[in-house]
Amino acid sequence: MTKHRIIVMGVSGCGKTTIGDLVARELGVPFLDGDSLHPVENVAKMAAGTPLTDEDRWPWLATVGSELARAGDGGVVLACSALRRSYRDAIRAQAPDTVFLHLHGTKEVLKARTEGRSGHFMPPALLDSQLATLEPLEADEAGFVVDIAAPVAEVVASALKGIGAVVPSATGDAGSHARQFDVDLAAAPFNLDAGAIAWVEGTLGAMTLEEKIGQLFINHNNDYSPGYLDGVLEKYHVGGMRYRPGPSAAVQEHIRYAQSKSRIPLLIASNPEMGGAGSCDDGTFVSTHLQAGSHPDKAIARQMGQVAGVETSALGCNWAFAPIVDIHYNWRNTVISTRSFGNTPEIVVERAKEYFDGISESPTACAIKHFPGDGVDERDQHVVTSYNTLSYEEWNRTYGHVYREMIAHGVQSIMVGHIGAPEVSRHFHPGLSDAEVLPATLSPELLQDLLRGELGFNGLVLTDASQMVGLTQAMKRRDLVPAAIAAGCDMFLFFRNPAEDFQYMLDGYKSGVITEQRLHDALRRILGLKASLGLHLKAADQLVPPAAALAVIGSAAHRSVAAEIADKTVTLVRDTAGNLPITPQTHPRIRLYGISGGADFTRADPLGYLDVVKEELEAAGFEVHLFRTAAQREAAGEAGVNFMSVISEEATGDYADRYDAAFVFANVKGFAQEAAIRIKWSSPMAAEIPWYVTEVPTVFVSLNQPNHLIDVPMVKTAIHAHAGTREAIRAAVEKIQGKSGFQGTFNENVFCGSFDTRL
Repeated sequence: MTKHRIIVMGVSGCGKTTIGDLVARELGVPFLDGDSLHPVENVAKMAAGTPLTDEDRWPWLATVGSELARAGDGGVVLACSALRRSYRDAIRAQAPDTVFLHLHGTKEVLKARTEGRSGHFMPPALLDSQLATLEPLEADEAGFVVDIAAPVAEVVASALKGIGAVVPSATGDAGSHARQFDVDLAAAPFNLDAGAIAWVEGTLGAMTLEEKIGQLFINHNNDYSPGYLDGVLEKYHVGGMRYRPGPSAAVQEHIRYAQSKSRIPLLIASNPEMGGAGSCDDGTFVSTHLQAGSHPDKAIARQMGQVAGVETSALGCNWAFAPIVDIHYNWRNTVISTRSFGNTPEIVVERAKEYFDGISESPTACAIKHFPGDGVDERDQHVVTSYNTLSYEEWNRTYGHVYREMIAHGVQSIMVGHIGAPEVSRHFHPGLSDAEVLPATLSPELLQDLLRGELGFNGLVLTDASQMVGLTQAMKRRDLVPAAIAAGCDMFLFFRNPAEDFQYMLDGYKSGVITEQRLHDALRRILGLKASLGLHLKAADQLVPPAAALAVIGSAAHRSVAAEIADKTVTLVRDTAGNLPITPQTHPRIRLYGISGGADFTRADPLGYLDVVKEELEAAGFEVHLFRTAAQREAAGEAGVNFMSVISEEATGDYADRYDAAFVFANVKGFAQEAAIRIKWSSPMAAEIPWYVTEVPTVFVSLNQPNHLIDVPMVKTAIHAHAGTREAIRAAVEKIQGKSGFQGTFNENVFCGSFDTRL
């Protein structure tokens, strides 16, 4: 934890007492006037107008130094003239890390102030003597100068910035100079009445230390067994859970058991970024965020939120890690390319509000993500710390606008990304070096000064997943676990090793990294969120709906919503060759190519969607000839094939005699392992690469990423269908035939900044 040992120095009349007291209040540390430490003999001399000698001062300076040295947690701000270098050296001998804040003013300003004072033992006549004695701070002294000519508020602000630039942090900035903002449970977004506040305070007062530490954690449930849950709840007393998706019935029973075993109701989180899909295996995929932003009808986002709320509430969830409010500025960023509503703050705000309003029709709190904002860097915080490199002014106009709007709209919680914001951090912490820039999860200037202070967020703040390397590369695990809470996060997402992380958090509290004030403020926000959802009013067996409620999950009504949205959002990015429409009557024989990434952590068949594509094309009346790579043919037992033999078979002069058109359906996904998700062909010069665009009309359909034109610029007809669902594939096939019109929209990111993607 950082200790602020600050001497506010300067001649009589510079405002040491006034400024020192205000600075101390802002830092949350005691203030002490050094004049009160003078022995009575010194006070009598000064009151009589007799200058003190050095012999008079040395004992006093030793007392000042000792007061600084024995300052408690957080330190102290002390007013002391400290005019000579030798005096400051005497103080530093007792407290070596003392920082000197020199309040400087012209003689005219100082004289006017001293003449206006009464009841002070330093008469104005001694001002000349003090000015003659003053030795300004030297280059090797820890300190800085602030001009007192400005209004008091500006002087204090300048002083705080200077302190932030000079005072080192003991935990990688986790205990920095940032202000602490205590929660107001009666205010938005909690809006608790007296009874609910009494429950929060009563629950807090009855908790053991171990229960308090446990409430800070959100567990990732890796097992559905009762024994596993018993261990998590009995040993670690967690405040929330994010379960591993599975069949809806199993998920609901798992949540029911967890709530029945917890003394304090649990926050149960899900990830309904696309509707009910992702929260359980049989949930409805409604649309991606980008899809919901790719049509003039903003109600698409509301429908996505409505389905998400209905389906996740049926499971027993009460907390949605959505909507995503990142802005997709960098087309190379594929972490959020489909997970952002668009590439402007205006579209993000409009659609995020709609999603929030839709999901809020169900008893659900939202956690918008990922503060301070993804979409500038192309890298992924799962594997490396990423950075939002906008200036403070640019950030304010863009991401700041989004967060202000969503906070005013009532969002209850904010998930903080392991994303650094160097220039924004330096706005609050001048002089911060590149090496000192930390991810937002560990940055008090971003969490307190910016999010709590300037943006006025009163709700709950949680970290993104704590196993991400964007966080773990910043400092040792034992340090970062408590540092995240000390910096201003209220909940810590996921254990790495439960026993270790719990102990690290407990040790952080006992050592003072997490103060009593910070711990209790976090706990009030956690309990306040639970009370705002009415969890405190329900018996444990009423927190999860009955099994019959699961009938809404994946229902025909919800799939109809998904089909309607797919029809609206399938987008024609370009058809510069005029290839469309293509029908079974005009182009009956189709060569079908499937492009995918490798299997990801979900272990799903990456080419499973291709069976659906083939079925839909054949149902429409096309004769489909499916291409298989050499590797696929070898896997099927065929011998003697390699990429060259496949090329020689495929790329022959009679290609146009065999096929009337070529369709390439790409469902390229990736998660964390790749910095950018690009098409990876089976081999260089592979037979599936669209060499055939000069032979037959070729249509490229993306079922996921919007940025594939960078890899297939030769294809003149490109469609973005947004999803590998049957609804999206069917809508794309209908539009290729001209049975319905393209209604979807796109932004400039699809052209990837390259001239040939527009040809």
